[in-house]
This record gives sequence, C-alpha cells and structure tokens, in this order.
Amino acid sequence: MLTRLAITSLALLATLSLDRVCAAEKDIFNYEAQRAAAPGTKRIVFIATRGTHGGRGAHEFLAGETYLARRLNKVYPNAYAVVYPDDKWPQDLSHADAIIVGMNHGGRAATDPNIKAATARGAGFMAIHFGVEVEKGEQGKNYLDWMGGYFETFWSVNPTWEADVRVLGKHPAARGVKPFKVSDEWYYHMRFSEDMKGVTPILSAIAPLNTVNFKDQPSDRGGNADVLKAVEAGEPQHLAWAYERPGGGRGFGFTGFHNFVNMTNDSFRTTLLNGAAWVAGLEIPTGGVPSPTLTQADLNALMDEAHGPE
Repeated sequence: MLTRLAITSLALLATLSLDRVCAAEKDIFNYEAQRAAAPGTKRIVFIATRGTHGGRGAHEFLAGETYLARRLNKVYPNAYAVVYPDDKWPQDLSHADAIIVGMNHGGRAATDPNIKAATARGAGFMAIHFGVEVEKGEQGKNYLDWMGGYFETFWSVNPTWEADVRVLGKHPAARGVKPFKVSDEWYYHMRFSEDMKGVTPILSAIAPLNTVNFKDQPSDRGGNADVLKAVEAGEPQHLAWAYERPGGGRGFGFTGFHNFVNMTNDSFRTTLLNGAAWVAGLEIPTGGVPSPTLTQADLNALMDEAHGPE
C-alpha cells in the first residue's frame, strides 16, 4: 500500500516528466505550433541576425537566442518561445506576448509596423547589443516608447572594456544576478526617456576614461563632450535596464553580448534570461531563471547548429 509520501513523490515525478515532455515538444522553429499553443501560454518571439559581426564568436545572436528560447521553454511550462532568423522575418505578431531582438542594428525592428502594433497592445519588447542601436528620429522615438532607451549615435559610445558590473536594486530582473566582471563591447551613455521615467537600471558600471575617444570633434560611436563629462565625473553608466510603459507593457535593454563566450558567466546569462522572462510577464524565481553553467563546448555546439561546423 502506497504511503502519502510515496503518492506525493510519484505525483511530483509525473509532473516533472510532463514538464520535460512539454519542453521537448516546443520546437523553437515550429511557428504554427506556437500559435496553436493552449490559451494562457506566453508566446515569446525572438528575432535574430543569422550572420555574425567580426567572425565566429562575435554577435552570435542566432546561437544565443536559440539557447535562451530553449531554456525558457524548459523552465516555464506556460511559455512557448520561438526563434526567427532575420531572413525569415515574422509577418504576423498579433499573437506575441513579447518580442526580443538580437540584430546587427535595430533599425528594421524599430520600423516594423507589426512590432509597433504588438507593443501598442502591451507586448513586451527587448533588444540585445547592436539591436539597441537605432537612428535618431522616428526609430529612436519608437524605442523610447517600447523600452525606455536606445543607443543614439553622437551621444552613446561602444567601446570594448572589462566592466566591473554592479547589480542595482531589487527588481525581478536582477534576481540571482551577482556582481561580475567580463570584457565585452559594453555600450553605454544610452539615450533614455526624459528624467529616466519608467526606467529601472539593472546593471551599471563606472566606465574608465580610456573608453571615451574624444578631443575636438564628436564621433558617431566613439565619444563626445557629453559622455566625456559624465565619465570624468564618475557617473555610473547603465548597461542593462528595465522599463515599464505608462500605458502598460514592459521593455528591457542589454548592451553587452558582442563576445559569445560571456554566456559562460552565470550572472551575464541570468540577466538575459530574466529580462526575456520579465518582458513576457513570467514570474522570475528568487534565484533568477535557473540555468546550468555553460561551457565553451556548449557554445561551440550552438554555433555549429547556427552556422555549421567551424
């Protein structure tokens, strides 16, 4: 005769097994299956530049988003994430609860009418690395509306530096994230919404003076008088932030991710997973969205899948 403890244990094992089966069935490239998911499912759409930028291991958006989508599908039974390479750009986002872009420039996303319509009805929006850069004007206005900040040329900078990253506040997206130090092309001095309204910094660092390249004339991405003044004053520079829109909906920006190897850093990876879960309206556990530490072999397998063997 089974004891109550045994019955409870069997029920838990059955639940975990069902979760694993459900995660396995959530093919990240089966877009119709995502549409047909059960009511109440959080539908997350990743859009990734297929190519790299500077060779293998740099701007690995397709490999990285493949990992993020699969991890979210495994952790959350009530979520279904898919990945669209940018040459298979989604034409219908009426079902999306969140759109997350990792691209070699975010301009196409910033001008996409389907993304604009999705965010207008409350869908979350997140941009990663070069995906946070758009043109000043209409594109910049859309990004300010959607996620509260963006990389603006002649204002923001894109140096490669080893940032001593601090974690700010108790926002859900900061759960499980500890201070860390990695070298990346950390963009900073973002153009944020006026008075930082609705913006909550998640990761920040004090940028060294040698990350600003400015003497007499400003450059589009290297430096300008405003950023020089801020760095000389020791002002913290925000590298990741969360945004709550006045009319509802969430945004998240993350400026790192040039170097794919940084996905082996637990806090770097957890910030990305937390941001993606948060913009989709998913509950983030106390310790952050869980994931095992990745190895270089894991990253190589993801890059092989995205581009073929080296």
